Amino acid sequence: MRTTEDNRDVSNMTDGTRKFRTLFISDVHLGTRGCQADRLLDFIRLVDADTIYLVGDIVDGWALRSTWYWPQAHNNVVQKFLRKARKGARIIYIPGNHDEFLRDYYGTHFGGIEVAESVIHTAADGRRYLVTHGDLFDIVIKHARWLAYLGDKAYDAAIAANTIFNKVRRGLGLRYWSLSQWAKYKVKNAVNFIGEFEKTLAAEASRHGLDGVICGHIHHAAAHDKFGFTYINCGDWVESCTAVGETFDGRFEIINWADLEPQVETQPLMMDAEAA
Repeated sequence: MRTTEDNRDVSNMTDGTRKFRTLFISDVHLGTRGCQADRLLDFIRLVDADTIYLVGDIVDGWALRSTWYWPQAHNNVVQKFLRKARKGARIIYIPGNHDEFLRDYYGTHFGGIEVAESVIHTAADGRRYLVTHGDLFDIVIKHARWLAYLGDKAYDAAIAANTIFNKVRRGLGLRYWSLSQWAKYKVKNAVNFIGEFEKTLAAEASRHGLDGVICGHIHHAAAHDKFGFTYINCGDWVESCTAVGETFDGRFEIINWADLEPQVETQPLMMDAEAA
């Protein structure tokens, strides 16, 4: 796997935007209070790409069915992606379990955004990757859906606590840090689940004769070759605020918003004339 930890291969446009060949974003969970929509808006103003994959759970249909929550910032995120599509970016939406209502629309377009079950992405260096949300390889989602719903409620409570925690940090002048994510990685069962999930997805890439897989679902950004095939996870925009970018020579980089946010704070980005 070819990855980059710095910005050598990322061109900087005259307006300060970082340009990638391809951008992968997953697990935004629009429609929930835990969604970091404002941070994502700043991110997609600062980071651009010719092709953008929305790798599932962009809209949280589970949450919206129980309680309607849709502030302006969430609408702005949708409008921003639609605008990028109108301006020529190719955007492919691969639904996950939380936005499974879109799985009835494979092969269709919404405002220029394509809806697909999964995609084989060919990188600039010719390597091929399966792009899928990943929930279909989660045994809890497949065989114990009620348990997944129960876990989702517990997760919402953890995110609410995380929001309060970070308001205090912000008041103290400290940068964003995910309490909920830190706690998750300290739980042995959660760590074991992540390992098994990664192994299963790597095996799926092998089954298709591909070089690797790019996914989301478990809210844990990662990029490695532990199981003989490249495994890349986009992370999320609830806890970690991460995405994955492919440079123009086929390298993959995990982009952490916490590293970019100081740039926005010191040099505020201009709002688009059209609604962002």
